[in-house]
Amino acid sequence: MESKTNPRHALGRLGEEVAARHLEQRGHEILARGARTAAGELDIVALANGTIVFVEVKTRRASALQRELAGEQGPLAGIDARKAARVRRAGAAWLSEHPARPRARSIRFDAIGVVIDGAGRVGALEHLEGAF
Repeated sequence: MESKTNPRHALGRLGEEVAARHLEQRGHEILARGARTAAGELDIVALANGTIVFVEVKTRRASALQRELAGEQGPLAGIDARKAARVRRAGAAWLSEHPARPRARSIRFDAIGVVIDGAGRVGALEHLEGAF
């Protein structure tokens, strides 16, 4: 029997699903989602044109008017230097923990911000390549 779902976790999973579909539509191959490493969790690991891409996804629920009134900069504002460093450490750990991974010419760290409106629809999506 499944316990009650934490609304924040459910929102985060929805945002990660939206982000993964976005990446696939752009030709990325999803290698892992919710990848746990010794250094932390990675939301999405993808392969795009010979580049392994580690993706941090931030999701918020708000209407455009609410965001505007609150003066918010969007979900990506939640990624600070400390968070970026954690994702970089987790990416390095993932690489060492997955020697059978596809070979890549380079790696990149992207950030995707997703805003979900009150009806559960995607209100906005921002994809920042090479975010950190």
